[in-house]
Amino acid sequence: MSAPHLYHQPNAPDDDSDLELDLDELDPIASSSRAASSPPRRPSKEQRRPYQELGARIPLRNLRIGRLRGARRAAASQEAEEEDLRGLIEDDDARNRDSAGSFGQSGDDDAPLLSSHRRRNDRHERAPSAMSRLGSTIRLPSFLSPASRSPAQAVQSGDAESEAEEEHDPSSQRTISVGSLQTSRFPANAVSNAKYTPWSFLPRTLYNEFSFFINMYFLLVALSQLVPALRIGYLSTYIVPLAFVITITLGKEALDDIARRRRDAEANSEGYTVLKFEESNVGNGVAPGRSSARERRANRRNRSNRTGGVTDIADEEQQLSTATGLPTSQFWEIVKPSRNLRVGDVVKLGKDQRVPADMVILKTYSTDNTPPATATANLADSSPTLIGEDDEGKGASTKGPAESDPTPVAGPSGEAFIRTDQLDGETDWKLRLTSPLTQNLEVGEFTRLRVVAGKPDRKVNEFYGTLELQPKRQRHYDPHEQDANRLSAEQISSAPLNIDNTVWANTVLASSCSVLAVVVYTGPQTRQALSTSPSRSKTGLLEYEINALTKFLCVFTLTLSFVLVALAGFKEIDGKQWYISMMQFLILFSTIVPVGLRVNLDMGKSVYAWFIEHDKSIPGTVVRTSTIPEDLGRIEYLLSDKTGTLTQNEMEMKKIHVGTVSYANEAMDEVASYVQQCFTTPPGETPSLVTPSSAYVAPLTSTTRTRREIGSRVRDVVLALALCHNVTPTNEEEDGQTITTYQASSPDEIAIVRWTEAVGLRLLQRDRESMTLQSCESKRTVVRVRILNVFPFTSEGKRMGIIVKFYHGAESNPSNDDGEIWFYQKGADTVMASIVVANDWLEEETANMAREGLRTLVVGRKKLSSQTYQEFLNKHSQASLALHNRDGAVADVVKEYLEHDLELLGVTGVEDKLQKDVKPSLELLRNAGIKIWMLTGDKVETARCVAVSSKLVARGQYVHTIAKMKRKDLAHDSLDFLRGKTDACLLIDGESLALMLNHYRDQFIAVAVQLPTVVACRCSPTQKADVAKLIREYTKKRVCCIGDGGNDVSMIQAADVGVGIVGKEGRQASLAADFSIEQFCYLVKLLVWHGRNSYKRSAKLSQFVIHRGLIISICQTVYSIATRFEPKALYKDWLLVGYSTVYTMAPVFSLVLDRDVDESVANLYPELYAELKTGRSLSYKSFFIWVFVSIYQGSIIQGLSQFFVGVGDGSETAAAADQATFKRMVSVSFTVLVLNELIMVAMEVTTWHWIMLASIFGTAGIYFGSVPFLTRYFELGYISSLGFWWRFVVVLAVSLVPPYAGKILGRTLRPPSYRKVRGV
Repeated sequence: MSAPHLYHQPNAPDDDSDLELDLDELDPIASSSRAASSPPRRPSKEQRRPYQELGARIPLRNLRIGRLRGARRAAASQEAEEEDLRGLIEDDDARNRDSAGSFGQSGDDDAPLLSSHRRRNDRHERAPSAMSRLGSTIRLPSFLSPASRSPAQAVQSGDAESEAEEEHDPSSQRTISVGSLQTSRFPANAVSNAKYTPWSFLPRTLYNEFSFFINMYFLLVALSQLVPALRIGYLSTYIVPLAFVITITLGKEALDDIARRRRDAEANSEGYTVLKFEESNVGNGVAPGRSSARERRANRRNRSNRTGGVTDIADEEQQLSTATGLPTSQFWEIVKPSRNLRVGDVVKLGKDQRVPADMVILKTYSTDNTPPATATANLADSSPTLIGEDDEGKGASTKGPAESDPTPVAGPSGEAFIRTDQLDGETDWKLRLTSPLTQNLEVGEFTRLRVVAGKPDRKVNEFYGTLELQPKRQRHYDPHEQDANRLSAEQISSAPLNIDNTVWANTVLASSCSVLAVVVYTGPQTRQALSTSPSRSKTGLLEYEINALTKFLCVFTLTLSFVLVALAGFKEIDGKQWYISMMQFLILFSTIVPVGLRVNLDMGKSVYAWFIEHDKSIPGTVVRTSTIPEDLGRIEYLLSDKTGTLTQNEMEMKKIHVGTVSYANEAMDEVASYVQQCFTTPPGETPSLVTPSSAYVAPLTSTTRTRREIGSRVRDVVLALALCHNVTPTNEEEDGQTITTYQASSPDEIAIVRWTEAVGLRLLQRDRESMTLQSCESKRTVVRVRILNVFPFTSEGKRMGIIVKFYHGAESNPSNDDGEIWFYQKGADTVMASIVVANDWLEEETANMAREGLRTLVVGRKKLSSQTYQEFLNKHSQASLALHNRDGAVADVVKEYLEHDLELLGVTGVEDKLQKDVKPSLELLRNAGIKIWMLTGDKVETARCVAVSSKLVARGQYVHTIAKMKRKDLAHDSLDFLRGKTDACLLIDGESLALMLNHYRDQFIAVAVQLPTVVACRCSPTQKADVAKLIREYTKKRVCCIGDGGNDVSMIQAADVGVGIVGKEGRQASLAADFSIEQFCYLVKLLVWHGRNSYKRSAKLSQFVIHRGLIISICQTVYSIATRFEPKALYKDWLLVGYSTVYTMAPVFSLVLDRDVDESVANLYPELYAELKTGRSLSYKSFFIWVFVSIYQGSIIQGLSQFFVGVGDGSETAAAADQATFKRMVSVSFTVLVLNELIMVAMEVTTWHWIMLASIFGTAGIYFGSVPFLTRYFELGYISSLGFWWRFVVVLAVSLVPPYAGKILGRTLRPPSYRKVRGV
């Protein structure tokens, strides 16, 4: 046996015997691969010598060749050969093997160097483990053990991902190992809009239900029936209706939340490409465990064709000599659902793909190249083992990215554009950059990266972090470079990270490139989630109003019970104390507070939701919260997002003015003809490049001087627009055709470049140093410039400029020697007016375009001499080096040399395309009495243009702008001004809004709610939500919020009614909303038609249900008075339950199909919607009218029935005659009661529906059909007599005629609005 393992012990005995050779001494090059991770070992004599690479390998080389020859001479079977290999590698004494794989103590004579005589039955005693199988890929002389990897260096293997034990503290910074398992556990990357969890569902929903007084009241009534002294009739009479109500409501909430979870699951299952990393194995250079049967068969064929072991050795030496470039890790691509993304995962994103989590960009590369791949997988076939590969060896990798895709060339700039309108509402594209540390790093080295990031934060425009590149582990021995490597191994490269290196969740990659990014924050810790308020349960205003009415009904019940006991003189009745009798009266009159009211209303809400979702004129509309459809009819404030909600976020060049003439729409064809003339070489002439000084050659048809001047001006302005921008063209292949797309930070610039292409001048090529323009007509290059300086657009400067030097001469041999130098600039009219030369048309024309809602840009140019430009360049360079006031110094130089006396070329008007029918929709909503606010994260100028173009601001209306306000006294002055001018529109930015909300919260909202329109721009998601909450709390009115982006979710959830539009970039807003629509114009029908109908129907339904419960209680009161105030039931058991269910429920519920006007009338007269905000449909006035009608009808029905038939006694101890009289009286009063309710429903119907008729006549048939089975309550012989029927008709007539006459009289004297517009 081998001696105990002493190889790593520093005090191991030093035996200098020359006869004892370490395995290290036989093959020092391979064994030194563990030098980085192993402790210092004792230096042997051989190691002290200066080895040469080939000489150091001779002993082991001879040993190997001899072993191979011996194996060939042996007559052993292939199975025995495989067993020898397992004895070499898959040994059971792994604990006795050092980190390089040798057995026992290195210096022992009795320790076998290659232990091939292992026990044959080892294989049968213990199956090879996964780790030993991993080791089967190792090639000698490396002897690398998987155990030699330290846990800290472990990287993700296959698809197995283990959870870290310790959860990361979200209040501390995090260090993320890229592509590796993390030491801490982070939240899952799942989006959840669900309101409940399986554990919180019952407690929260039951709390919500019993927070309503009506439900708590009936719970107490039901519980009272458990007390024998208070029991009246069957216990189920009171418990079953309450249980039914609660079950229906909880079922609706559960279905709504299940639907939310399904939608969340759909969003969370979106697939993303993730790079999986496996630490490289020095022996084979491929990811372990990725061989295939086909490749194993190929390896066997290769082995059978070998002519000798020398070839194996030569191949191995060749591999080892080139293995110095082996990457740290191998990788391949897998697809993961969004919810399974982990912190540290490297995700590959493509164009127009939504970013699933907060990430840091590592690398960008052009899509013209294929995705990145490992460059070392091709070494697999040329890396044999010592003896040869067995059938089950993990030799070569499967065909992964390494074999199928060549390595791409990453873009040297590492740039990518993203769209953030779903996050912050800004329409401008954002430029994102990779760190130079990672852009030029091989993907296989990503596992050496560490990202240090701060704690999760909601600030979307701020991020600070650090990127660290760990030293590469030393794998190979090189005596000449060993000392240098040891020094470099101690160095860690680092680079700072900021907001420019990040892409946040819910942004969209806009560039035509692929991006590799590492996940930093997931799920609830993303910027998007932290800016989103938690979802809440919403309750409609109608529910609160009915809750208040039921409290009054309860007080009425209590008062009535007390009065009856008091009239009895507080005496004992049937041996019961007066308070027991009072409690029994309370239970008898419990129908006054109708338990069926909630059931009817909840079922009505489901019907309204069905109507909305099946309306073919608003397809795709989804009701996500079915508890608040009535609130759609009570909206007084509409808070709308801009980007994607009112606008399509698509820019289009609509108008251009060149000083003497303006072009728009069809007139653009004339511009195209001018451009074609200017950039077309006359026949017979050599094609040459065009410069601004090139002569304008007018065609023969246009001989007038005016047309020649206009043509020259058009050429100059089109050339200026084609050059003065920051747009980069990219080519993409789609369906076999090459399509050019443009990338820029501003969609305005893309719109202008697209326009220049449409009129004949295409941007062919653009890089940091040059630009090329092509004629769309002749397809030849007509303009080439060298870019000298670019002055980018800033929100403060509001302009951008460029200095270019034109190439001239023949197209085939251009030259820029003595080329013309021109300065082009475009910007807002407010800043350009003082830069261009004096003119008399600029101010007027920009004002005209602004009134049309167009975004105006003024274009100018200036020619520079070489001397002037050189002077400018020198001063500009000096100013750029200033330590103090650098920006001011640079601006002064630019102003001195460039920004004055520019030649005014023209004015452009760009339109931000509005959504379909936005203008008429906003006008109709305004006429409906709804005040509209626009809250956007975009710029002030953009918001102003859209407010004008969408007619949110009326023509000629004064717009009061508050921007960048930092002083409280100025805020106070602005509020004073607005108090005196309440017809103005307020335009305020986020900074000023924050100042107002912090210091003048109540004063600001008091003034703002009186204004017809408020536009707030540069708003954060939390500011949007704060404004919605503020309006709700201050006005107590219903607020509706509508948006389409992730930045609108907080606002939508804070509103009473949240409406989400299914946007192009994502569905987060629609998923979190109460109602989801596909276009803004659908909101009109949702409010004006469905909302109005839902509210009016529910108001009528609830009052009718209250009437139905109150009238039967009045009958009970009249009977109790007639029976000397004894608490005896008039209608028992089935009559009580059947009255509110089978005999009246269907006709009453059919009122949800009623409508007072047609849809066309509702749209034609939006004022009908405006009157709903007064709440007249369900007010205290209308409620008390119904109470009075109920008292009258109940008193007449029961009083006349007792007058015509008698009272009798229904108790079992009463005389037979009294019981018969009681049954006859109940027969008359109950039949009149049921028919009275059915006819009252018919009297309330405005527009008949066949279901209404069927329910009324069907219910009447059911009642009379059930009478023969009610012998316990009725006297059937009396019902069939003439005496019953004349009494029935008289009582019914007296009950119905006066209320109907009063209704007709009221309609005549004060007709409601709907009758006026219908002309009836």
